[in-house]
Amino acid sequence: MTTADLGSPTSATSLAPNEESPLIFITAVFPVKPEHADDWPQISRAFTEACNAEDGCLWFFWSRSVETPTDYVLVEAFRDQDAAVAHVQSEHFRTATSELPAYLTATPRIVNTTLEQDDWSELGEMAVR
Repeated sequence: MTTADLGSPTSATSLAPNEESPLIFITAVFPVKPEHADDWPQISRAFTEACNAEDGCLWFFWSRSVETPTDYVLVEAFRDQDAAVAHVQSEHFRTATSELPAYLTATPRIVNTTLEQDDWSELGEMAVR
């Protein structure tokens, strides 16, 4: 699977940190039915592309678990609370919440938090020299 199949882990938008409106960072684990696991990137493609096209979406991408290949991990970030609200009120979000559960074995598990940063930080302990 290529990065293009799963979305891009890079930010297309660079914003200055804003303490009044912190970045919304979300990670969720989607337990996909075994018969659909290999096709999940295509099944979720329209949703992924629509989310990445949102003005306030900084990134929205999937990774597949090495230990449990039927689990896909979604990593998404929004510039602020307004962008996150617009995301969950979008037509493509409503479509996804209506259609995608049919491909899952259970309700996805989520971590949703705010961060006082606007992009990925480097992992200094693993610096490439």
